[in-house]
Amino acid sequence: MLAELRIVNFALIEQLSLQFQSGFTVLTGETGAGKSLLIDAIALLVGGRALTDQIRSGEDEAQLEAAFHLPDTHPLLQRLRLHEIIAQNESELILRRVLSRSGRHRVYVNGSLCPLRVLEELGGTLVDIHGQHEQQSLLATAKQLDALDAFGRLYELRGRYEQAYREWKELRTQLDALQSDAVDRARRDDMLRFQAQEIEQSGLLLDEEERLRSERQRLVHAHRLRELVHEAHAELQADEQAVLTRLGRISRTLAELAQTDPTMGDCEQVAMDSAIQLKDLAGRLRDYAQQLEADPDRQAVVEDRLDLIQRLKKKYGGSVEAVLATGRRVQEELQLFDNHEVRTAELIARLEEEARRLHILAQQLSKKRIEAAKRMTTLVGAELAALKMEQAIFQVTVVSDESTEGLGQAGRDRVEFLLSSNLGEPPRPLGRVASGGELSRIMLALKTVLAEKDQVPVLIFDEIDTGVGGAVAAAMGRRLRKLGTFHQVFCITHLPQVASQAEHHLLVEKGLESQRASTSVRTLKGMGREEEIARMLSGLTITKKVRETAAELIAGAKGKGSE
Repeated sequence: MLAELRIVNFALIEQLSLQFQSGFTVLTGETGAGKSLLIDAIALLVGGRALTDQIRSGEDEAQLEAAFHLPDTHPLLQRLRLHEIIAQNESELILRRVLSRSGRHRVYVNGSLCPLRVLEELGGTLVDIHGQHEQQSLLATAKQLDALDAFGRLYELRGRYEQAYREWKELRTQLDALQSDAVDRARRDDMLRFQAQEIEQSGLLLDEEERLRSERQRLVHAHRLRELVHEAHAELQADEQAVLTRLGRISRTLAELAQTDPTMGDCEQVAMDSAIQLKDLAGRLRDYAQQLEADPDRQAVVEDRLDLIQRLKKKYGGSVEAVLATGRRVQEELQLFDNHEVRTAELIARLEEEARRLHILAQQLSKKRIEAAKRMTTLVGAELAALKMEQAIFQVTVVSDESTEGLGQAGRDRVEFLLSSNLGEPPRPLGRVASGGELSRIMLALKTVLAEKDQVPVLIFDEIDTGVGGAVAAAMGRRLRKLGTFHQVFCITHLPQVASQAEHHLLVEKGLESQRASTSVRTLKGMGREEEIARMLSGLTITKKVRETAAELIAGAKGKGSE
């Protein structure tokens, strides 16, 4: 359930902190007081679209925060714990969203900064918001199909079908690609063979470019390198003044020194070790000098090879690794072309097998949908009768296309809700016969029927009672109260018959604070609630009789409960 909501600098709300209880809560107030702002805030906290003009005028940021308490059995808890969003022993989820005029809005889940998609993924499992727009969505057959599957608890079977459908579609895509136009395939084959030949004949090696660049550097500077080597070698070993000759004389001097003073005996060894290292260096320089020579022919070969590597890199991905990867991919695709007939036969066989499996799953889904449609028709019809639509005939129809072409993402069935509001009239699609008030009642009837199966903990109804009144409004209020035994229910209403049925009552008011319009919310109980119900009954003039009527409505709701 939604336990707490905190709002700062959001539209007309400067600062607001509310705590909620389970059951059925109504929000009432004058038109324009800001009732829908609370719903907008909750919608943003579960992934709704944020706009900078929702930030209170003169402020840089708006802050929204909500705390949800989830039952241990709720499947969302397992997902949150699996992704380490909340600890294993926690059941509280805290969502926070900061709107900024810079457009860099921020989202926090249990104190950790998260991308918006996390809220969007959580939103559908936490809060279900219904208003006039959502009622219109009932007219879409896809939404009607979803409602039937939710009622029949068919999402596990539907999930298996959808997975099989994706695999089947992928096989069809592969087969279509293999069976595409022969001219295009031949053109593609020619291009691939040219690429394969070009890359293969190049004999390109992974580390070759680096080695060639080093070799080119030596060839270009061969003359100067030889001068440097000869100069260094001469300094080491050329004549009596060379380093190694002089180091030999130093060694003999140190040997005589050690004979006179044994404590200096290690000096001779140091000199001898140095001589060995310098002799090795002289030999290396000599060998290096023998390899150095200006070779214009070899330099031309190296340059040509590097040019080839550059051209290949430019054509096939920008690096030697990419060129070699392209070569492998091309070879693999050519192998597919070479095995075209074998591959085609394999795909056809697999496709037929997947199609058989898909038809079986679709048949199972259709059968269960037909069974669920019968039960749903009966239960929704009973709910509509309780909502003063006794003469209405409501039907859930399932029409199946058993051909392969009839298979779709959700099965082979077209589900449609039909309604006849008047005796003697045949049931027709909702969009052709239902008024706004009737759609409101059908929405509520469906939610009531789905109440025990729907695991979304919070339901919000934003003026879905528009277009109804009197006994119908009272019946809707009782249904909302009943729904509150399975969910936490919020409803914005202007109807006293609905408001009187609530277990909790919040009054939304707009006033002036520091010469600025500001929205506030207060909890109504006792006389305060009677006064608000009386205002909803009669408007500005509240008489003793109206107050008595308001008190009777509240008392009647407490006494009767839900039907």
